[in-house]
Amino acid sequence: MRDRPPISRPWVPAVAGYASLTIGVLDIVKAVVPPFRGTRVSEIAGFLPGTVTSLAQAASLVMGILLVMIAHALKRRKVRAWRAVVLLLPLSAFIELIHLHRPVSAAISLLFLTVLLINRREFHALSDPRTRWRALWNFLLLAVLDIAIGWVVVNTHPHTIVGDPSLSDRFQHVLLGLIGLEGPVQYSSERTGDLVYFSLAGLGLLTAVTTLYLALRPEKPVAELSPDQEKTVRAMLERHGARDSLGYFALRRDKSVIFSATGKAVIAYRVVAGVMLASGDPIGDTEAWPGAIKRFLEEARRHAWVPAVIGCSETGGEVWTREGGLSALEIGDEAVVEVENFTLQGRAMRNVRQMVNRIERAGYTCRVRRVGTLSETEKELIRHAADSWRGTETERGFSMALGRFGDPADDDCVVVTAHKGVEGDTALPGEDIRAVLHFVPWGHDGISLDLMRRDRDADPGLNELLIVKALQAAPGLGVSKVSLNFAMFRAVLARGERLGAGPVLRAWHAILVFLSRWFQIESLYRFNAKFQPLWFPRFVVYPAARDLPRIGISALQAEAFINVGLPGVPFRRKARTRSGPDVSGEQTSLAR
Repeated sequence: MRDRPPISRPWVPAVAGYASLTIGVLDIVKAVVPPFRGTRVSEIAGFLPGTVTSLAQAASLVMGILLVMIAHALKRRKVRAWRAVVLLLPLSAFIELIHLHRPVSAAISLLFLTVLLINRREFHALSDPRTRWRALWNFLLLAVLDIAIGWVVVNTHPHTIVGDPSLSDRFQHVLLGLIGLEGPVQYSSERTGDLVYFSLAGLGLLTAVTTLYLALRPEKPVAELSPDQEKTVRAMLERHGARDSLGYFALRRDKSVIFSATGKAVIAYRVVAGVMLASGDPIGDTEAWPGAIKRFLEEARRHAWVPAVIGCSETGGEVWTREGGLSALEIGDEAVVEVENFTLQGRAMRNVRQMVNRIERAGYTCRVRRVGTLSETEKELIRHAADSWRGTETERGFSMALGRFGDPADDDCVVVTAHKGVEGDTALPGEDIRAVLHFVPWGHDGISLDLMRRDRDADPGLNELLIVKALQAAPGLGVSKVSLNFAMFRAVLARGERLGAGPVLRAWHAILVFLSRWFQIESLYRFNAKFQPLWFPRFVVYPAARDLPRIGISALQAEAFINVGLPGVPFRRKARTRSGPDVSGEQTSLAR
């Protein structure tokens, strides 16, 4: 297969997108606002039959909306958007010139068409993954837009309206017009009545056709890890899983994967709002990482996605920036505890030691087990308890969360449960479970925190007890290192309060402390620091600084901090949580 020639005019798609948006907006304005039609050329149009002219203006309105809808995809180099605009522009020019007598507008449309045809190679990006939910969002969005524009169309001809229709009559006229029926509002001018009728009917037809197309076209899964791919990724983790504590989270089944040409390395990712988000480091032989990165970036270019990585290590960040020409920004640190060096003795551990002793005196006990040793009943009880303590309807997590519990393929995971008996021995099965920690494997001798939840009515300090018991039981499980929560901007929080910190650092520190009132930033750092961990920086990798806001929003959507979808489903189907302890008992994922 011959390689596509390099793109020589990268500014063309952006200009084309803005031009499509501008032309579309002008078409809409000219169709619905009478002053824009009250020019000398409108007198010439008077020689044409009223229905023909009105129908042309209604068609101009519909095409304007289509051009506005296509503008963003055109800017992103989507080949289907280019094809659609190339079809729309000649029709628009024909209507402008023949029926509406606007030669200047027709000339602009034809000039735009010529530029697009000359630069057709600039528009090569494939379509995004899709589901039929887009049909629902298309219908809702266009319905709101139709009603708003329809209201303007009905009410921008006050001198031709017969009588004084009420607001409800005008609104009813809009709704009936969208489905092709006459409404209660009457116009003294037959041409105005035709224009309103055809405009409303055209808007309704546009909504119906686009919604049906999106609903009936073949569905593509947004992201899915197939059984064969999962088997291959597990084999890679068996050999190379010790390199990255986040490696096991590549086994989330709502992620896609892309392999190097040799098949020796793989990158897990998900596409969110046009951003191709990878998480953690590539998995597999480090010699094959550049090949996987190359395939990843090629896929991003094919679809005009913004490539980005969240939570990669320093080594991974160096490879990404070197091989992909990207930039990296430190976003926080991962807390890792070396089991052999952990102790509750000493002044530094005094607060943790006292808290653990107090919780144990209150009657709490802990059990640390491999998930494979649990019965199906025990798994269901733990799963139900974790689900009932979730603070939000949608499970959070993407880069640092597995999204499931108790799957037979995850028998090597470790679960820590806290128990406290109910007075009177009337407890139902599982009612004594008061908190849960869930760890995933990290190589052969490590575990990495996935889930931390507790009963909101449980005593403070229960999370500390769970972690201490997990660290104390680790040697018996063959575990020598434990990855805890991820602390956002830890370096700023640690250095900003030190003697001699500069004004910029102190200001940044003050902002983070202020934001900690709503987000677990400072609290997670201080919670992690209690266990005297080693800190390892984590990075976000991005193409350009201007892409950071978009990447940040996409990451928040992936982690379910911004939820633009439909309501979530229970934990067993869509669990997304991995992070630090919330004072309310839930845990959030970005703060893992």
